[in-house]
Amino acid sequence: MEKPGKKLKKLIVITGTTGVVYAGFRYLLPLVAPFFIGYLVALMLRPSARFLSYRLRLRIRGKTRHLPVGVVGGAEFLLLITLLGAGLYWGLVKLCQEGKMLALQLPIWVEQFDLWLTGSCREMEQTFGLREGRVADVVSEMLTNLIQAGKQSAMPALMANSVTVIRWGVGITVVFVVLFLAVVLSLQEMDDLRVRRDLSVFRREFAMIGKRIVHTGKAWFKTQGIILSLITMLCILGMAAIGNPYYIMAGIGIGVLDALPIFGTGTVLIPWSLICLFMGRWGRALALFALYLICYLIREYLETKLMSNQVGLSPLETLAAVYVGLQLFGFPGFILGPLGLLLIEDLVEAWT
Repeated sequence: MEKPGKKLKKLIVITGTTGVVYAGFRYLLPLVAPFFIGYLVALMLRPSARFLSYRLRLRIRGKTRHLPVGVVGGAEFLLLITLLGAGLYWGLVKLCQEGKMLALQLPIWVEQFDLWLTGSCREMEQTFGLREGRVADVVSEMLTNLIQAGKQSAMPALMANSVTVIRWGVGITVVFVVLFLAVVLSLQEMDDLRVRRDLSVFRREFAMIGKRIVHTGKAWFKTQGIILSLITMLCILGMAAIGNPYYIMAGIGIGVLDALPIFGTGTVLIPWSLICLFMGRWGRALALFALYLICYLIREYLETKLMSNQVGLSPLETLAAVYVGLQLFGFPGFILGPLGLLLIEDLVEAWT
């Protein structure tokens, strides 16, 4: 049986470690995130950058010199960003093409909605014995007022959001520049950084934290990749089953949307199913809602199951850590929650 003093010491260590991990995630991580990500990118680029650095030579003033590994790694990083940007540009072009087709189809949908709304109003008038056109006039007035209110509130919101977008654009540019420089300098100073780490009095903690971050990060990316692929395939099959002519693009778009923070498949599938329900297409509405439920249950189950199997936590511990992380840190808490719990367990074990 443990002595009261030992239990109190362990309780103090657990409380202090939890506070340190929380403060680090809440206040320190946002400040060092570009440098941390840059260091991770540098680790991934280092083998190829060193290989090319020793084989690419420049002759300057009669002397043959190797290209600095930081320069080679920076060029590789810019190439990767360019390829990623090209892929996003291609996706946006495809999205705009689909948007044009949707714009051509929109008047037909509006006309169908108008016919359905007029028919519903006439049925109500006949049911309640009202004058013909009375309900239709009320509904038309309500829709007109709604459109006017939307127009009046749209301009201030647009101006405010324009300033926000500009601020975000400037911030993203600054972060990208810092990230690029962090990659280049980390590649150039990688050996010195490792020597400093090995000579530090906190080398054991650094090694422990680095191992946990890498292991948990791999588990998170693997989990999201599996879920994204599975849900995208289900959405493509679901779109094909309901006869959507753009089932591939629609399925990929909904699958990618599901992987984004806040959005999810319900952003598209729930409003779509409600529209089909109001238009009397019961079968399609039921199919879309069923597809949403399947995708939602698969994500909720697999996120907990796959993460727990890979990071060494039980499903209940993973679920609790993910929930607490989401409550404390928002969407990043999905990975920060389990990572924080693992770090607390490791540090407490090392310090007690």
